[in-house]
Amino acid sequence: MPGPLLGVRILELPAIGPVPFLGALLSDLGAEVVRVDRLRDPGIFGMFPSGPLGRGRRSIGLDLRKPGGTEVVLRLAETCDALIEGFRPGVMERLGIGPDEVLARNPKLVYGRMTGWGQEGPLASTAGHDINYLALTGLLHGIGPKDRPWPPANYVADFGGGSMFLALGLLAGILHARSTGEGQVVDVAMTEGAAYLGAMTRTFVSMGGWQDERDANLLDGGAPNYRCYETSDGKFMAVGAIEPQFWAALVGAIGREVDTTPSPYDPAQWEACAALLTEVFATKTREEWAAIFAPLDACVAPVLTLAEAPAHPHNVARGSFVTVGDATLAAPAPKFSATPGETLGLTEMLAAGPALLAELGYSAAEVEELRTAGTIS
Repeated sequence: MPGPLLGVRILELPAIGPVPFLGALLSDLGAEVVRVDRLRDPGIFGMFPSGPLGRGRRSIGLDLRKPGGTEVVLRLAETCDALIEGFRPGVMERLGIGPDEVLARNPKLVYGRMTGWGQEGPLASTAGHDINYLALTGLLHGIGPKDRPWPPANYVADFGGGSMFLALGLLAGILHARSTGEGQVVDVAMTEGAAYLGAMTRTFVSMGGWQDERDANLLDGGAPNYRCYETSDGKFMAVGAIEPQFWAALVGAIGREVDTTPSPYDPAQWEACAALLTEVFATKTREEWAAIFAPLDACVAPVLTLAEAPAHPHNVARGSFVTVGDATLAAPAPKFSATPGETLGLTEMLAAGPALLAELGYSAAEVEELRTAGTIS
């Protein structure tokens, strides 16, 4: 069955990280994604077209600074519902393929822009990475142990605040364009997307239910019933027994009584409660504890490694992971009953260039001119 985005066509410009991830996501859900790759000295860019994040798309290699390169992009944009790019502000305009030029050729197009800081503002033109974007949201301050903030890899700003928010913005823009005929620019700043993810925490702060410091709150590792505990084999169990019924199930599983066990609902008892759980979990291996808690509603689970997770029985039963080339990746999510997504295989870099140019109406002579000019290989 085709994915739910069948009939949606996306143009993806060269970028790293969040943009290729978004291209793969849209492809997994059935969109036709055409990718433009860097032709000359791709550097770190080169790992994305030929790696797992380059799957499922036809691609064409272009040198956008050579004669005719921008015209190829403009012609491609004429055939698409949306364009996604992750250049610094002003780069696309200097290349002649900014929103004004593209929307003049295709007024219904949704022009998706993803940057760390957004298209304007004092930091707009400066470099940054996930850790920097997250730092300015206030969220990084609250992540990690007491002695210092600790980056949560690059999941939150790059992919959560960037890719997922642009996916939402693109689809909302496409719905609007299909009903009104009007395209538009979607400006996604990873800082703003990440900040939006902190809505619940900021709500707690406004109600006086969250301290603006690390390792001091219900969900940041401060509470003893919401943190990880080391097992006898040096691995970990994740405890999320927030509600009383789940806490009671946990206490019963470790052979204690609720009334005589330090309470996680009284901050004055947190230290004693955590000390008890630390001592108890250290008496068995992770697998022994996993077997004890598996049939219980206690909100306790083993902390699996990246290598271990695909083989967990629940993930196997759900088909939660797939193999793409040499990589094991998460399967398309969410799951659709009538139009399930599908992870397509890897595509060869530049392989679709001649076919794409022919579809755009380029003659053999015009293709040869582009090759002679160094615009294509």
